[in-house]
Amino acid sequence: MFSAIANTFANCFKIPELKSRILFTLLLLGICRFAAMIPVPGLDTAELARYIDEFQENARQSGTSLLGLYSLFTGGALSRCAVASLGIMPYISATIILQLMTAVVPRLSKLSREEGGRTKIVQYGRYLTLLLCLGQGFLMALAWENPDKIPGFQDFAGQLVMSDNIWWYRIETVLMLTTGTMLLMWLGEQITDRGIGNGISLVITIGILAELPTAGQALRLMFFPPEGVEDVKDPIYLVPMVALLLIVVSTVVAVTQAQRRIPVQYAQRAVGRKVYSGGSSFMPLRVNYAGVMPVIFAQAILMLPEMVFQFLAQQTGYGIFTDLASALRMGSIPYLVLYGLLILFMSYFWVSTQFNEIQIADDLKKHGGYIPGVRPGQATSDFLHRTMSRITLAGAIFLTIVAVIPIILYDAMDIAMPVAQFFGGTSMLIIVGVTLDTMRQMESYLLMRHYDGFLKKGRIKGRF
Repeated sequence: MFSAIANTFANCFKIPELKSRILFTLLLLGICRFAAMIPVPGLDTAELARYIDEFQENARQSGTSLLGLYSLFTGGALSRCAVASLGIMPYISATIILQLMTAVVPRLSKLSREEGGRTKIVQYGRYLTLLLCLGQGFLMALAWENPDKIPGFQDFAGQLVMSDNIWWYRIETVLMLTTGTMLLMWLGEQITDRGIGNGISLVITIGILAELPTAGQALRLMFFPPEGVEDVKDPIYLVPMVALLLIVVSTVVAVTQAQRRIPVQYAQRAVGRKVYSGGSSFMPLRVNYAGVMPVIFAQAILMLPEMVFQFLAQQTGYGIFTDLASALRMGSIPYLVLYGLLILFMSYFWVSTQFNEIQIADDLKKHGGYIPGVRPGQATSDFLHRTMSRITLAGAIFLTIVAVIPIILYDAMDIAMPVAQFFGGTSMLIIVGVTLDTMRQMESYLLMRHYDGFLKKGRIKGRF
C-alpha cells in the first residue's frame, strides 16, 4: 500500500505541468509560514507567547479558549505576534457573509447568475475582507495594549506594548495585520490559479499542520514527563488512542466522500435544427453538505455568552453570572448539549441557504431532465428537499460526534488540548477535507497521462 502511494507521488513529478504546480504551491506555502514568523514591531514577543500559554492553561477553568482556537487557525502566528496574526479568517468570514447574503438578497442572487457576476461578488469579498481586517486589526491592537481587559485573564499584569507613541503603535499594527491577511489572501488565490488548487484551504491546513510538533511534544510529556512530575499516564493508553485516531480518520474520510446519487434521465430534444439524444446521469448529494461550517459557527456562538457572563461577573460581582459562565464552560453537560443542538441547527441552516432545490428542479425541467418516478416541477423540488433533509440529519449527527471527541478527551480524560484537537473537531475535518480535494486535483493530471491515481486506479491500457 505504502509503496503504491510512494509510486503515485513519484509519478506526480514525471508530469512537467503538475511538477511545476506542486513546487509553486510549496513555495507559496513556505512564504505563508514565513509571514507567521515575522513579529509586529513595538510588542514584546516573548511576553505575548507566555501570555498565550497561560491563557490556554487557564482555559480549563474559565472555558474561554477563543485565543487558542484563533491561534490554531493562524498556525501559531497569534502567539508569535506575527504580521499574519489575523490569518486568513477575515477573508473566510467575508466569503461566508456574501454567500449568506446572496441567498437572501435578490440583487446579489440575480448578480450571481449573470455572466461575470461571480467575479464581481469575489471582488466585493475582497473589499469586505479589507474592512474586516481594519476592524479586527484595531481590536487586536487594543487587546495587546490592554490584555488584562480580556475576560478570563483579568489577573494578567504584564506589559506587551513597548512603543512610546500609542497612536503610532495602533496605526502601524493595524496596517501590518491588514497587509498580512491581504498577502495571505493573494497567495491563496495564486495557488488556486497557478498551483494545485484549493489555495485558501491549503493556507488554513498548513497552519493547522504547523502545530503537529507542539502536539507531538505534548503527547511525549503525557507519557514521559520530566523528573519530578507525578501525573504520568500509563503508556498502555497509547494503544486505544491510536485505535481511536484511526477510527476517527477513516470515518471522517468515509463520510466526507459519502453521497446520495439521484438518477436523472434526459429526454430527446431538438434545439433549432439540432437534435440532442437523451441519456441518463445522476445528481450527487453530499451527506456532509455543510462541511466544517456548522462546527465553526457553533464554537463561535457558544464562546460569546460565556465571555459576556464573565465580563458581567467582573463588573457587577453577582454570583449568578459566575454560575452561568461556569455552566457554559467547555466540557460541561450544558455546553455539550447546546453544542450538539447548534451543530444540528447550523447544518440545516447552511443547507437551506446554499442548496436551492427550486432552481435545480427548474434547471432540470428546462434541459429536459427528470428524476424517474417523480414528476418535473414542484414534485421534483419537494423530492429533493425531502431527500436533502434526511441525509443532512445523518451528516449533522456525524459532525456532532466528531466535534465533541476532542472536548471529551480534553476535559473528561485529561488529554492535552494540542493532542486532543487532532482526534476530531475542526482540525480533523479541515485536514481530511482539504487533503481529499487536493488529491483529486492531482489525480486529474495523473489520469490524463494514464497513471494510477490516489483514490482510484487509472487506465494503463485501452482506448484513449
